[in-house]
Amino acid sequence: MTSDLNIREFDIREAIWETDGGVLQDIRRSVFIIEQNVPKDDEWDGQDENGWHFLATEKDDVPIGTARLLPSGQIGRMAVLEKYRRRGVGRALLEQAVDKARHLGLEGLFLHAQLHALHFYEAAGFSLDGDEFMEAGIVHRKMTLALAPLDDNVPVSYT
Repeated sequence: MTSDLNIREFDIREAIWETDGGVLQDIRRSVFIIEQNVPKDDEWDGQDENGWHFLATEKDDVPIGTARLLPSGQIGRMAVLEKYRRRGVGRALLEQAVDKARHLGLEGLFLHAQLHALHFYEAAGFSLDGDEFMEAGIVHRKMTLALAPLDDNVPVSYT
């Protein structure tokens, strides 16, 4: 008998900038500043203290990825270390950010996607919104996602 059950080899948790900021910065520095040549001034935009952050770690607590949600509804700073890509880490980080936004009562989300990641975000339900633009020296497209409100008053039946 086969199963579609996939065991994740990583964990995702909400991070706290004040205590986890160094780890989050290390991941983003590696992916954006070193790998993608994003200027430091573009990466460190002064908005980290205002957002919600998510941290992916291997089972032995080694940091492997991060994402950020801002009060404006912008998801960004999605970064997964190269050797951990294509394992569902980015998808899990995105799901956590979307779930947090729903719990915060946000009605919609947006992000600035690098062109190579458009299909990734489309698969998660995001839609293209506008033309290509340059950000941090990289071509991006704005993408949006409308959120349905959570209905916490759904009656539960135990029959």
